Amino acid sequence: MSDRVFLDSNVLVYLFDADTPDKQSRSRALLDDLAQDSVLVVSTQVLQEFYVSVTRKLKRPLAPEEAAEATRSLAVYSVVQVDVPLIFRAIELSQRETVSFWDALIIRAGMESACKRLLSEDLQHGRIFDDTRIENPFLSA
Repeated sequence: MSDRVFLDSNVLVYLFDADTPDKQSRSRALLDDLAQDSVLVVSTQVLQEFYVSVTRKLKRPLAPEEAAEATRSLAVYSVVQVDVPLIFRAIELSQRETVSFWDALIIRAGMESACKRLLSEDLQHGRIFDDTRIENPFLSA
């Protein structure tokens, strides 16, 4: 059985950030490697954050049409729908673990999709929530 790996939006944004060539290269290599033997998972939140980030937060943003196509290409991964029950489970996690609500929503999506790894630059590397371990893939980049 393939490992399930949850991808936070920042990992995906670097694919399109030419102003951070080391992280862009690392992100591309990482996804190429993971695609060979892992099920890649994102959430609707990640897709939304990705689109906003690549159209508004990059020094050289993508055109809306290009960003929409990139978002569409990421939606081929396994996608966790953010629904009302997931929101309330994220609220509970946020309160219990003292993490922001938005981070808790990412973590819950990873946990509930049975991901052993959650790749993010923004969360605490090495922290474990149930069976899901946070990993920053750019620590050595």
